[in-house]
Amino acid sequence: MPKLRSLAPRLRHADTRTTKLPPKQKDPIYNTAEFQAWKVLVLDRAGRRCEAIDHHGHRCSRATPDHVMYADHVTELVDGGLPFDPANGQCLCAMHHTIKTIAMRSRRQKGFDFGRG
Repeated sequence: MPKLRSLAPRLRHADTRTTKLPPKQKDPIYNTAEFQAWKVLVLDRAGRRCEAIDHHGHRCSRATPDHVMYADHVTELVDGGLPFDPANGQCLCAMHHTIKTIAMRSRRQKGFDFGRG
């Protein structure tokens, strides 16, 4: 039996945004030797397994090498978090890192005070 071929879409994707977002700028701190050492410390301390805890009190089971792990700042740098303090670090999988980042950006946009005065 011959394979079915799919047809190319008739309409192309159109970008309907009225304002283009500027490209994300990576903070130079992430290229330093101090950050790389902090990152290794945070990931190794967690056994390179996600430290996110669900509402039942269970720790996420995602870990390397099957999943990408991020050394995440508990208190983000833009909110006054210390960049190289091991106590300000946690190991998160890509999914939990994205969830946390979006939640913090949302709180920041709503004007939530993170304790800076």
